[in-house]
Amino acid sequence: MLLTGFPAGMLQCNCYILAAHAGSDAIVVDPGQRAMGRIRAILDEHRLTPSAVLLTHGHVDHIWSAQKVADTYGCPVYIHPEDRFMLTDPIKGFGPRLAQLAFGVLFSEPKQVVELDQDGDKIDLGGITVTVDHAPGHTRGSVVFRVAVNDPVASLAQTGPGELAFTGDTLFKQSVGRTDLPGGSGRDLLNSIVTKLLVLDDDTVVLPGHGPRTTIGAERRTNPFLEGLSS
Repeated sequence: MLLTGFPAGMLQCNCYILAAHAGSDAIVVDPGQRAMGRIRAILDEHRLTPSAVLLTHGHVDHIWSAQKVADTYGCPVYIHPEDRFMLTDPIKGFGPRLAQLAFGVLFSEPKQVVELDQDGDKIDLGGITVTVDHAPGHTRGSVVFRVAVNDPVASLAQTGPGELAFTGDTLFKQSVGRTDLPGGSGRDLLNSIVTKLLVLDDDTVVLPGHGPRTTIGAERRTNPFLEGLSS
């Protein structure tokens, strides 16, 4: 399995590219601002073709390049229905015109959109099975993507067999996602972490939306926001 990633744009959102092997289909997770050039270079280097764009939630730093990537390569964008409106209005409550004024771009939906409306659903993308866990709190439509790894990963994860969890802005290394934006809920966020993440094995590799990777075990032991919580 091949996995790589890089921080994109002024908000340094982590964009990830996952594939079964070189020359295969690929999954692009959270393509942020100015991500297209780096994505294209990685795809070309490893002879990859995107089969899907997966969005952990709808905030602008995570969806910025989703429409361009999806429509350029003719693949669908997957997003939870609660956050779908942010594909065209990524600054919730302020309207698409403000997004255009603030960021110099007018957002539009990709040609193909698939709603992730089944909690715990499994989707097969290019030979990779992705489990989708609805994890509201940061936004109403936040999700976590989990991928089982049966072979060593040639990647930034530096891990052997186990599981990867793309947590978006739900869980970070020694921190958690903010809940003060429209659609956020501190109670929902902690419930999502307890019921969807702390139930995972300690060696599960956490690939967050910002900052360095970590593991569920490390966060269980050292994350100050999780003190006193248990699955």
